[in-house]
Amino acid sequence: MLRTLIVFLGLGLAALAAGLWITRPVTLPEAQFASLTGDAARGETVFYASGCASCHTAPESDNKLSLPGGQTFETEFGVFVAPNISSHPDAGIGAWTLVEFASAVKKGTSPDGKHYYPVFPYGSYARMTDADVTDLWAFMQTLPAEAQENAPHQLGFPFSIRASLGGWKLLFAGDAWVHPADTPVLERGRYLVEALGHCGECHTPRNALGGLDTAAWMSGAPNPSGRGTIPGLLPPEFGWSETDVAYYLESGFTPDFDSAGGKMASVIENTAKLSPEDRAAIAAYISALGG
Repeated sequence: MLRTLIVFLGLGLAALAAGLWITRPVTLPEAQFASLTGDAARGETVFYASGCASCHTAPESDNKLSLPGGQTFETEFGVFVAPNISSHPDAGIGAWTLVEFASAVKKGTSPDGKHYYPVFPYGSYARMTDADVTDLWAFMQTLPAEAQENAPHQLGFPFSIRASLGGWKLLFAGDAWVHPADTPVLERGRYLVEALGHCGECHTPRNALGGLDTAAWMSGAPNPSGRGTIPGLLPPEFGWSETDVAYYLESGFTPDFDSAGGKMASVIENTAKLSPEDRAAIAAYISALGG
């Protein structure tokens, strides 16, 4: 009996060790970025397309190039606080290397080897090209340093256990595309929507573990704060033309002469800075969702 108990205990510990190894925080190899040199001008486009300022500016701030963090995001799992991602070497990410930055963006792994919570949309950013990550890093290094210290997330047990996020990543984080794209315009639109813009993070419902239900891609979802819903973008309920979508992304005005509000207003501030071609590509992708 004792021997059997010891065997089962040993097997349990072995399984636990294997699980922790499989779900450990992953970083990217330096060699993957060794030949890349960032272009800050191209990185500026990536910055706006990725919506960095929407979450990391200070609450109520009008300076979208100042990224001290501090905004709070209420969810059913707890309250998350956006961190400082300015170029400050201590309070921000100014002392990071390119590979550390890329590992955070694409793998959700911090420089000290911990999992980031997926409120940071690395599940979408995993689809970013290495060149765009490198260009984004070059642009962000040109932004002002802010000394504001980070505030902790407000999470209860068991969501406060970061080690469990490895299993979440294994189940829900990957770089596979969701929707097909068979033309260059649709490929660009898909990249802007599914990767950089991470639109599905809000417009797609989630399961009980917080993973995106890709079978209901872009069909609308409850607001994570518990107040209201985020609309779906599928026809026939969503009946905007491609021209309507492109104009909305530029101006914030709907076909019914309403205007974007709430968090969507900050999204429009970003998409308004994209090229007309990029806004048209997003509109083409949205229109193709019904196909």
